[in-house]
Amino acid sequence: MAKLDLEMSGPFDLTIEKIDKIVSRASAGNYALGYFNEDKSSFIVNYVGRADSDINGRLKDHVGEYEKFKYSYATSPKAAFEKESKNYHDFGEDRKLDNKIHPARPQGSNWVCPYCDNFKITEINLNK
Repeated sequence: MAKLDLEMSGPFDLTIEKIDKIVSRASAGNYALGYFNEDKSSFIVNYVGRADSDINGRLKDHVGEYEKFKYSYATSPKAAFEKESKNYHDFGEDRKLDNKIHPARPQGSNWVCPYCDNFKITEINLNK
């Protein structure tokens, strides 16, 4: 089995001070929260998420809930949604994530998950 890669920087301690030092841009982005395994050889992902505009602020919402974080900036809210969906499917399909439901798309968007049938729009022909 191929090793899954979050394609994120880190892990770093999940503290306000560390977030402010490391995550310096106001930007859309993605993150993973978790901890190191016992021998500190692997980062164990417990939760994946995104921010549509302020990843620094979104990470701070989780301080005290998890030990470590990884993150990456995204070029747009849509790119962040698509990467969060990928991470959710990569790390949540047969693994245990604290995410209980599929990532939500931003309110008012019509974006679909590129990895499953969530949010697919069925066309109905009303002219039958």
